[in-house]
Amino acid sequence: MTAPFSTLAEFQSVLAAQTGPDSQALAGAQDRNGQLTKPPGALGRLEELAIWYASWRGNPKPRIDAPQVIIFAGNHGVTAQGVSAFPSEVTAQMVINFEHGGAAINQLSKAFGATMDVHALELDRPTQDFTVEPAMSETDCVIALRTGWDAVNPKADLLVTGEMGIGNTTSAAAIGCALFGGEAGDWTGRGTGVDDAGLAIKTRVVAEGLALHDTTDPLQALRCLGGRELAAMAGAIAAARQHGIPVILDGFICTAAAAVLEKAQKGALDHAVAGHLSAEGAHQKMLDGLGKEPLLSLGLRLGEGSGGALAIGVLKGAVACHSGMATFAEAGVSDG
Repeated sequence: MTAPFSTLAEFQSVLAAQTGPDSQALAGAQDRNGQLTKPPGALGRLEELAIWYASWRGNPKPRIDAPQVIIFAGNHGVTAQGVSAFPSEVTAQMVINFEHGGAAINQLSKAFGATMDVHALELDRPTQDFTVEPAMSETDCVIALRTGWDAVNPKADLLVTGEMGIGNTTSAAAIGCALFGGEAGDWTGRGTGVDDAGLAIKTRVVAEGLALHDTTDPLQALRCLGGRELAAMAGAIAAARQHGIPVILDGFICTAAAAVLEKAQKGALDHAVAGHLSAEGAHQKMLDGLGKEPLLSLGLRLGEGSGGALAIGVLKGAVACHSGMATFAEAGVSDG
């Protein structure tokens, strides 16, 4: 389905019009969960996850057969400020690595039966330095949102979005601060591993960007401070909602992109769970702001959708138990 918007205002309207979970499937899944051959609540959060997943798939006894992982790559003009330990050329080099199957996310996608798609967004035309001007024009931002929207396979039954973009932790920090408040230093971390001097530069850059732009509108925060890959992730996560596809969020950068949706339209992330807590310090603050409890906490800070892809296994386990276990009646077991 081609993206049904061509302006940010139209995208806002799309978010406002999106529907919620299937109440009948929710009730059916809750009823089934109460009849399975286990003590009530014995599978802990797995039970909640399975019921949540069922409600968004419209099926009280669902399966996960077709997960999709999508990686979006973009370059950032703000890297000219010295915010990263790596040069921008690494973005294109890593895209080639993704395409050749050599990255961590390739292995994790394969391990959990997910298809993986890679979209490089105008790597030869970085966004603007947001300390000088908005990172993107409205046209560029909308194109990136539409790219993400159109990248989602309507036949997928689970989505993970990931990113590659040297400098994008700086954009994510700026967006986090714009959306949730606080000081630039509260949100800025070491990203790819910058030293103390690099961290000071990043913090200054985030503060300058926030001072320059009016980011009271979340979609304007994305346009002025974000990157094409962040906008594409936001577009894909919104499209998944339209198709009834649950989403597992990756780390700090993906969560920043997703947070734009929630701040633009309350409840826009009800179809998403947090896959993991990354080692980027402000990720916990961002998840707290969204009311999302991560499924995993393994000290990951790679990005690329890696933590989200790893969490596919947790959700698959939850759904397999829910849909595959026998009920007390089926097993001939007394339920007390």
